[in-house]
Amino acid sequence: MLTVDQLDALRSTLASWRQAGQRIAFVPTMGNLHAGHHSLIQLAREHADRVVASVFVNPTQFGPNEDFSRYPRTPEADAEGLGAAGCDLLWLPSVETMYPFGAQNTVQVSVPGVTETLEGAHRPGHFDGVATVVARLFNQVGPDLAVFGRKDFQQLAVIRYLVRDLAFALDIVAAPTLREADGLAMSSRNQYLSADERPRAAEIHRVLQSMREAVQAGRERGAVEAEAGERLAAAGFIVDYAAIRRPDLSVPESAPGQGDGARVALIAARLGRTRLIDNLEFTA
Repeated sequence: MLTVDQLDALRSTLASWRQAGQRIAFVPTMGNLHAGHHSLIQLAREHADRVVASVFVNPTQFGPNEDFSRYPRTPEADAEGLGAAGCDLLWLPSVETMYPFGAQNTVQVSVPGVTETLEGAHRPGHFDGVATVVARLFNQVGPDLAVFGRKDFQQLAVIRYLVRDLAFALDIVAAPTLREADGLAMSSRNQYLSADERPRAAEIHRVLQSMREAVQAGRERGAVEAEAGERLAAAGFIVDYAAIRRPDLSVPESAPGQGDGARVALIAARLGRTRLIDNLEFTA
């Protein structure tokens, strides 16, 4: 695997691949990678001749109460795992390369509507930072397709909106969520769970499953959401939201079975000092 940290070197390599008629897939990450990230690389390989991954801890998506400096950085392990998963090129831009006028003076990309609920309501400005850095990465790499995980469901919706609205000439491939044996979604944040918290964290997935079953049984949406929140609170979580939405994140009618039957249950909750998110897609 080739590792580059200069934009000229990145573009030169990509140009040679394009001249050879090769299809390029891209997987953007913030590092501290695990098996879930590696599965994105493997899925990208199925759709392309070459796979590029980036590792960049993006300062513009951290809120005032989120410590950018403490985000775990594991570059050697990340590179080893990416290479083993089948990545061809690792793009390691600096903050200065990504934001030549500084992160505070950058041109910003803001996606309306879909960013204003759920995660957007609890982390103001977060998705502006995500959209801003992803737009820059797409411009730098110019991939034929990009792979994003379904675990960050709202982020995936934001990226799809961004690509369509700004007419990026690429396809978005959504990858399934990888889970531990007890159902806990794989996440870099799981490492912060204590020995006591780790088994309790799997309650999020069990609650999502119960939300799905309740909606499919015809229960009213508000009651399902309230019961999910109560169950999580009883397990020791501080709940930001437990919600039923359509795939576009709009709020469905209270009663199921009207119109479009596609639904997604979404949860964000804190267990100790660790904030976890997960979701489950289903048909009402």
